[in-house]
Amino acid sequence: LTLINNETLTISETIGAVSTMGILCGVYGINVAHDLGHRSEKWKQKAAQLLLLSSMYMHFFIEHNRGHHKRVGTLEDPATARKGETIYAFWYRCIRDSFISAFKLEKDRLERNGLPWLSIGNQFIKFIIIELVLVFIIVYVFSLYTLLLFLVSAAIGILLLESINYVEHYALFRDKLETGVYERVNETHSWNSDHILGRYLLFELTRHSHHHENSLTKYQDLESMDKSLQLPTGYPGMIILALIPSLFFKTMNKRLN
Repeated sequence: LTLINNETLTISETIGAVSTMGILCGVYGINVAHDLGHRSEKWKQKAAQLLLLSSMYMHFFIEHNRGHHKRVGTLEDPATARKGETIYAFWYRCIRDSFISAFKLEKDRLERNGLPWLSIGNQFIKFIIIELVLVFIIVYVFSLYTLLLFLVSAAIGILLLESINYVEHYALFRDKLETGVYERVNETHSWNSDHILGRYLLFELTRHSHHHENSLTKYQDLESMDKSLQLPTGYPGMIILALIPSLFFKTMNKRLN
């Protein structure tokens, strides 16, 4: 923040600094937060929330753990991309619906415990307040200009996260059983990649089927599963491909068969 607050930076230097910060927020901030958020230790969960603060996306902690892992592969899951849905349409829908979902999940949790949704125990509201406090601190200590650049970097981090979500579950849906419930999540409900670059950059997140089979498994213990669906390249390459929808659909839709 001190660096980007320096108004003597050239335009190219500012773009470079903000872009780098945004990529770090997405690749190391949110991604590490994702792994820590699945841990049972409270301090690790708090660390996850703090890392998510770097992208102003703390509600991800609620929606991902209590929403996505339960509803993945269904139309109720904001983070499962529909067949033929462009990454740009997905960004808008997923970001919007994930925010709404996190609020509803926390509201439902409180009501089940006999508490009003508007209370001190509402984690969603706490996260919003923390993020607003950070906004105030940045403006007070630095400037509105610095806040604007910080929000741009946060947006980059968020879009990186949701781009990965787009690739991970594109058009993979679970069947609904005669009982009215969905089949159990299995290795065919995530796209995976064993390409080295993506594995190392994303802390084995590309072995995503194993992660959904057991979300408590630490990233270093995730393995490639025999029946998991494989992408033609790593997650970084697939994200770049997704930015050109026609090429992405041509590559991926034939794999759905």
